[in-house]
Amino acid sequence: MTQTSFADFHLPDELLRALERNAFATPTPVQQGVMPKAREGRDLLVRAATGSGKTAAYLLPMLERFHDNPAPDTATRGLILAPTRELAKQIRHHFLQLGSFTRLTACVITGGHLRKHQVADLRKNPDIIIATPGRLLEHLENGHADLSDLEVLVIDEADRMLDMGFAPDVLAILEVTNRARQSMLFSATLDQKGLKSLVDHLLNEPESILIDSARQQHPDIHQQVVLADDAAHKQQLLPWLAANDTFTKAVVFANMRESVKELANLLQGKGVRCAALQGEMEQRERNRVMDLFRRGEIDVLVATDVAARGLDIADLDLVINFDMPRNAEELLHRTGRTGRAGASGRAISLVTAPDWNRMINIERYLGLAFERRAIEGLEARFKGPKKQKSSGKASSGKPRKEEQKPSKAKLKQRLRDRKNIGKRRKPSVAETAPKASTESGAEKKTVEAGLGPLKRKR
Repeated sequence: MTQTSFADFHLPDELLRALERNAFATPTPVQQGVMPKAREGRDLLVRAATGSGKTAAYLLPMLERFHDNPAPDTATRGLILAPTRELAKQIRHHFLQLGSFTRLTACVITGGHLRKHQVADLRKNPDIIIATPGRLLEHLENGHADLSDLEVLVIDEADRMLDMGFAPDVLAILEVTNRARQSMLFSATLDQKGLKSLVDHLLNEPESILIDSARQQHPDIHQQVVLADDAAHKQQLLPWLAANDTFTKAVVFANMRESVKELANLLQGKGVRCAALQGEMEQRERNRVMDLFRRGEIDVLVATDVAARGLDIADLDLVINFDMPRNAEELLHRTGRTGRAGASGRAISLVTAPDWNRMINIERYLGLAFERRAIEGLEARFKGPKKQKSSGKASSGKPRKEEQKPSKAKLKQRLRDRKNIGKRRKPSVAETAPKASTESGAEKKTVEAGLGPLKRKR
């Protein structure tokens, strides 16, 4: 039976009040699919895209379970593992929204924060720990955290966690948790390398819930492409888009960390309120930038993929790919920052000639066609490759080696070679001419003295 509202789930009044206060009225497809099974205590393997509402899908059943069955004398009952600090903070934000009328508590354990403050939080025995694997493992090894009474374990964005090399830490954490726990794993794709091994260690007879295809483009995100001649041309297009396009908040993605600061300086010089988000920034500075962005004091955030993982900002309605994503999964991850919770969004990719084939590959993989767009006064000379294959990719115009016709000179040489097969070749004049002696004076004396190399008798 499909639930058309959260009231159909018959959740506790405290949770329904929180949902109403935060304007959560209609459950998303992932919430409709996950919540009934999660409430039954089943282990779940869930494929769901970023921005699909999966956080509430696992938080609501967890909060209901802990609210209806208080256990004040136990250790931590719920653990949510996330790949990044930003995602962990966002999950806690959702917890504060959904659990605001309950007495349940949660703490965030991630890198970039003082350990002594986290130790103090863990000593308060929170109901739920939201953590990144590396820092939590440190606290477990030092005896500051206790997962022996764990009832529910959630791994969010498992594919990203594997990308970042957290699999050994996650497996080490599993070893010290209660074996009788309920476990749920959420991932945007289920064909990630190493995921099967993690599933085998984590889940017990799991039920698979496949909400979104890994190749499915978000229906509320409009994809556009603006052609550019080179990097300098892109640096003209970007400020124009930031100054003239209609948006509330925007994120600009660059592939290289060095480019992030350069682009932020470029935009600031054009009067755009923006900031850079780099993976190597100190946590305090990262928090400051994110707070400015959330409050609307800056309009544009320039970041790399790593720095923007877990980014969930209200009113973010534009993504600009200054550098074309390397593959379709990366594009979906970037554009998934917008068009969230039923809102619409746009993604604009700046494409030069070297980016063309990559763009075609992404279009074919996702089964869509990006809208071509030109900026008046900044049109590119590059209109696409002059010669294209049937797939749409650029063609070099040169036939393959096996298709190349040999020249007349090569054909004549082949004929001569065929005629000479089996015939004994006459030595050339150069080969029969006596060779000039290259021996030095010292070598001659050595030979004359009888000390030269022995000659075989004939």
